[in-house]
Amino acid sequence: MKVYLIVLMLIIGFVLTLHLAMNAQVGAIVKNPRMGNALFWSIGAATAIIIGLTGWDPGFFSNLKGVPAWLLTAGIMGGALVFGIAWAMPKLGAGTAFVLMIAGQVISGMVFSHFGWLGSPVEPFTLIKFLGVVLLIAGAAIVTLAK
Repeated sequence: MKVYLIVLMLIIGFVLTLHLAMNAQVGAIVKNPRMGNALFWSIGAATAIIIGLTGWDPGFFSNLKGVPAWLLTAGIMGGALVFGIAWAMPKLGAGTAFVLMIAGQVISGMVFSHFGWLGSPVEPFTLIKFLGVVLLIAGAAIVTLAK
C-alpha cells in the first residue's frame, strides 16, 4: 500500500472530524442545526463550483447523460448526512458519534468490497475480517456505553 495514501486518508479523517464538529457547533450556537447546516452546504457548494471550474471540461455535460439518475441522489444523502451528524453530535459527543460512524463505515465498506459494489475492488469477506468487525463493534459498544 502506498504510504502517501494512508497519510492522506488519516488527514482526511481528521479534517472530517473537525469539519463535522464545527458544523455541529455552529448549529448549537445559532440554536438551529438545520440553518447552520444550510449555511455550511451553501459555502461548500460555492467552493465545489470553484474547484470544479478549475478542471473545466466542455465534454462534462455530454458525459453527464451517461450517469444514472440514482447516483445523483448522493448529493441529497450528503446534505441529510451532515445535518444528521450536526444534530446528533452535540447530544452524543464527538467521540461516541465518530466511533459509531466509523463502525458503520467499516462494516458497509467491507460489504461493498466483498460484492464489488459501485466500482470497489472485490475483497472477499474472511474469518479474520469478521473478527475485526466483532472487535470493532465491541469497541464501539465500549466507547458508546461507557459513560
